[in-house]
Formats: sequence, structure tokens, C-alpha cells
Amino acid sequence: MDKLRIEGHQEFILVIDEIQKIGNWSETVKQCWDDDTISGVNLKALVLGSSRMLLQQGLTESMAGRFEQMYLGHWSYAEMQEAFDFSPEQYVWYGGYPGAAHLVEDDNRWRDYIKFSLIDSSINRDILMLTRIDKPALLKRLFELGCIYSTQILSFNKILGQLQDAGNTTTLSHYLKLTDDAGLLGGLEKYSGSNVKSRGSIPKFQVYNNALFGTHHWQTLKEAQLDPILWGRAVESAIGAHLLNLKQKYRYELYYWREQNDEIDFVLVYKGKTIGIEVKSNSSGLQKGAEKFRKLYNPDKIILVGNQGILWQDFLKIDPTILF
Repeated sequence: MDKLRIEGHQEFILVIDEIQKIGNWSETVKQCWDDDTISGVNLKALVLGSSRMLLQQGLTESMAGRFEQMYLGHWSYAEMQEAFDFSPEQYVWYGGYPGAAHLVEDDNRWRDYIKFSLIDSSINRDILMLTRIDKPALLKRLFELGCIYSTQILSFNKILGQLQDAGNTTTLSHYLKLTDDAGLLGGLEKYSGSNVKSRGSIPKFQVYNNALFGTHHWQTLKEAQLDPILWGRAVESAIGAHLLNLKQKYRYELYYWREQNDEIDFVLVYKGKTIGIEVKSNSSGLQKGAEKFRKLYNPDKIILVGNQGILWQDFLKIDPTILF
């Protein structure tokens, strides 16, 4: 405040990073905000933190009406390309963690960094420290399976069959919500044209950062590219992560659709318009599921991401709202 007056500035911007490491930070910021408002000091505080859940807890508990929230997601392909000269293929397998970019030439070091420095610390710090978790081993195993099966549709009952420390579907749904809030692993709902039906649907797992997919598979990037099924899933997961990360920024809804053997990989709803997105990393075109989806819901568009549509390499740089 003294610096403002002495130097004659009309306003200041104060940037504080990793604020969640400061005890009772939200109460202090609230008090300073109130004092500055009373004193007429035009100081704008930009508060940053790597822990999304810790920041949300502080904001909702004591900062009501005093903040504007801006979501900064995982690094995009465009950002990783500009900063580290990543190829599209590298981004699909290694994802968007800038701290791990210099380790991609050493597969073991890269995996250890993702697992221990990022995954373990995020789950232990952002989830287990903030929320009562009766079965932490169950949460961690759910997270592992969700990363392995990213872009696949698995019922919680089927997942329970793969778990030793079995809980119930309600517990698993709650744990998936926590990993979603932490910006790690989400569960897309099935599109049905009805929010009520969608909320009771079987989730489609989707990682927020494709490094979480790659690090849970033993293959190297070159080996993954030689496996058409695995590589197809990796590309689809990267497309899904791109869409999921931009969902909060652009305020669209993101779903999947499936009826028996017919499927649309992603369904976007934005300002009353609906778009279906089908991802094909090989040379095939739209499948019969697209026509069935068109007849049932009359979407505004069905877009193919692949060699016969928008190249997946280009789609990873697209603002999804321009598709509408």
C-alpha cells in the first residue's frame, strides 16, 4: 500500500504461487481484501497453486464473493511443441507434464517421475489429506485401472471383480469424483438427451493428461506405435484429454454414446448444439454407429478425427468450440 502511494500507481497486481503451502492462506487473503476495500487500495491478487482441491477448499470456505476463478489445465500439445519441440506422437504417449519432458529419452526415469513425483504426491496430498478415505488402497487401484482403461466403458460392478479390497459401486463413484476434482482421472457420462439418465450411466474413463495412460503401459513409444490397437486407444485418449481439459474453460458438456455395439467416442453439447466425434487413428471412416446416433438425436454435426476427416495431429491444437 505504501509503495502504491509513494510511486503514484493507480493499481498493483500481486502474484502468489503455491499459496496452498501457507497455513490459513484464505483467511489472510480475505482480511487483506477487506482492508484494501475499506482503504480504497486497488490491489489485484493473483493466487496460484498446483493443488486444485486445496485451492477450491480455501476459496469456498472463506472467500465467498471475493474471487474470480480461472482454471489452468494440463499443458496442451501446442504448448509442449513450442516449449520442448514435442512431436504429436510424443505428446500422445508422454502427455503434457513439462517437468517430465527432458526425461522422455529414458523410459524408466520418465515412468518413475510420473508415478512417484506426480501421481503419488497428487493422490496423497490432494485427496487423502483433504478427504476421509476409508479404503485408500481401493482408491489407488481404481485410479490405476482408470488410467489403464482410459477411453473404455467399464461398469463399477465389472471393476469390483478386479479388486481385492472390494467396496461398493457408491464408494467407487465417490472415489472417481475425487480423482476428477483433482484433475487426474474423470468419468464421462453417457449421452442420452436427458441429464437424469446420463447421471446414472456407466462411466467412460478418461485421463486428464495422457502421460497417465502411457505410464501405466509397459510399452515404449516405438513399441506402442507398432501395436495398432494400443496406439488407437492412446490417440483416442489424447483426444479425450484435450477435450476434457478445455471443458471447464469453454463451458461445454462432454459425454460419450453407446448402444449395444454402436458407439460415438465423444459427444459435445455447447449452447444448445450437439456434435458427435468419432476417433479413428487408422484410415477407416465413420462406422454405422454414426448413422444410428444421427437418427436418434439429430446432432448438428458428426465429425471424424482421422485420415478421412480432421487429422488427429491437427485436432490436438483445435479449440473445440470452433466446430459448432
